[in-house]
Amino acid sequence: MLPLLLAVSLPASAIVIRHDVEDAAYRVRATEFPALVDMPGEGHGALIAPQWVLTAAHTLPMQADLKQVMINGTAREVERVITHPGYRTLPQTLIDQAMASGEAMLIVVFLASGDDVALIRLKAPVTDVAPVALYGDSDEAGQIAKILGKGATGIGATGHSPNGPNRTELRRAFNRITSAYDRWLCYVFDEPPEALPLEGVLGNGDSGGPVLIERDGQWLLAGQGAWKVVQGNVLTARPGRYGQVTCNVRMSHYADWIERVMTEQP
Repeated sequence: MLPLLLAVSLPASAIVIRHDVEDAAYRVRATEFPALVDMPGEGHGALIAPQWVLTAAHTLPMQADLKQVMINGTAREVERVITHPGYRTLPQTLIDQAMASGEAMLIVVFLASGDDVALIRLKAPVTDVAPVALYGDSDEAGQIAKILGKGATGIGATGHSPNGPNRTELRRAFNRITSAYDRWLCYVFDEPPEALPLEGVLGNGDSGGPVLIERDGQWLLAGQGAWKVVQGNVLTARPGRYGQVTCNVRMSHYADWIERVMTEQP
C-alpha cells in the first residue's frame, strides 16, 4: 500500500484485529490460501491462472523493474507486467500538501478515480499451487468476506503504527461488505459487540491482499486491498482503528479487462 495513503486514506495494507480476541485466533498457515503472492518487501497479489498474478498496481516497485514474486515459498521469475491504462501514480504535490496540512481528502478523491490494478505474467506456469477463481457476480454488498495478509497488525481500539513493520505473520479475518459499485467494494471495521466474531481489516503492507467471498463451498477472489480512509489529521491518526473504511479493487468490474489481457498476450 502507499505508506502515506494508508495512514490517511491510503492504499490498504496485515490484519488489524479485535481488541478482545486473541491474536492466535487470527493466525493461519499458508495452506489457508496457497494462491497468495508476496510482492517484494510488502504487498500481495493472487495467482489467478498458472502463469498470471493479479495485484493492486500501487504494489509494484517504483524505482526498478519487478523481477520476482514469491508463491508458496518459492521465487517465481516475472516475464512482464501489464498495468491498467487507467492507473495513475499519486502526485508528489498531493503528498506534500497532506504532509504540510494533515488534510488528505484530495488524495482520497484521486485514489477513488483511478484503476489500481495490474497483471503479472510469470516466465513459467506455477504447477504446485491451484489458482483462485474470480468472483464474477455484482452482489457483493452485504456478503461476508474473508481477508488475508501479512502486513502491519494491531487492535481496533488503538490501530497500528504507521511506521511498520509492514511484513509480519499471515492472518485471516472477516468483514461484511457494506458497499460495492463501479471500481470498488468497501467495508467498515465495526467495534464489538456489532463486530463479527473474527472481524478485522487490512493493515499497512496488505495492499493487493485477497478479499474472498464464498460461493457453493468455494472461496472466490472478489477484491484486493487498495486504500483506506483514516479520519482526522493524517500526520497523527493511526490506521486500523474501529470505524475506519477500507476500499478494495472490485474484481467483477475488471473481469473483462483481465480476460482480454491474458488472452491477447503471446
